[in-house]
Amino acid sequence: MGDFDGKVVYITGIARGQGRSHAIRFAEEGASVIGLDVCGEVTKIGYPVATAEDMEETVRQVKAAGGNILARQLDTRDLAGQQQLVADGVAQFGRLDYVIVNAGVLTWGSVHEMTESQFMDVIDVNVNGSWKTLKATIPAMLEAGNGGSIVIISSVAGIKSMPMQASYSASKHALVGLAHTTAKELGRSKIRVNTVHPYGVETPMCIEDADAFKVFEMPEYKAHFEPILPGMAKSGDITDAVMYLCSTRAKFITASSIEVDMGATKV
Repeated sequence: MGDFDGKVVYITGIARGQGRSHAIRFAEEGASVIGLDVCGEVTKIGYPVATAEDMEETVRQVKAAGGNILARQLDTRDLAGQQQLVADGVAQFGRLDYVIVNAGVLTWGSVHEMTESQFMDVIDVNVNGSWKTLKATIPAMLEAGNGGSIVIISSVAGIKSMPMQASYSASKHALVGLAHTTAKELGRSKIRVNTVHPYGVETPMCIEDADAFKVFEMPEYKAHFEPILPGMAKSGDITDAVMYLCSTRAKFITASSIEVDMGATKV
């Protein structure tokens, strides 16, 4: 018996990293998974993109964990595609209880030197794609009438703006505002909405980003990137927070920001 037996979760960005971790843990706890990932490049970034093979591996691991999964290669900015995926998932699994808004991208550059696409693509994916995820999924949650939980993955940069991260910091701050508004609108339907704020996590976005390494070597910015605790989180550490926020143990937590950040927001 799992904590989420018979429940259904919708997760964006499931091909690898945190999204894969969330999908596997939900499957281990008895939930069926509806997931998507673009599995390709949506803007110029300094780390390798997820692939269709990564998505296949996620599906394999979810099934190995005993879970059912409907996964589709899809861009979060494709509203019609997301709406169809939700409809197909609900038809297959019967309901929708949880939404994990996880997909996002990161680019680096100073405010006045980054290209227009570096700024606009990040805003488009991280903010507009997240809003489209909510627009596609909330009607199914309301239709089910079971309450539920929405978790939006923001960042330390959604609380403490970082140098050389204008587009990313702007997008992650926007997600906090989006979450608060959504929480206020859905509270009477017993749907809770919270944000999670990771710092360094052992995923390609953090440990394989050549552009990030260049910034970290700039002495004028070093102090902004030093957390209180040494080390780096693993995807499972972020999943722990996600699972908690979706559980009944968090039944009175909404419009809150949960920091899993080694104290980075306090520096």
